Amino acid sequence: MAHHKSALKRVRQTIKRTAQKRSQRADLRTVIKKFRLILDGENMDQAREAYSGVQKNIDKAVTKGILHKRTGARYKSRLALSMAKTATS
Repeated sequence: MAHHKSALKRVRQTIKRTAQKRSQRADLRTVIKKFRLILDGENMDQAREAYSGVQKNIDKAVTKGILHKRTGARYKSRLALSMAKTATS
């Protein structure tokens, strides 16, 4: 355990930051799951609207440092691919 005043502050900050990032990551996963449920319903108009919202959330997560930029790109790419497959079938 830290003994210096500055080290104790860093521990407090880390705990706070970790909790915030965990919450934001959970929110992102929820948005992605909702999008996948909409895709399963095969309502493409609703899916297109939801996809733009998912993209926005992923980009925000990348900007805030929740996700790496390549991870965000991979998520968006795979979701777009699944939407395209649903549209053709």
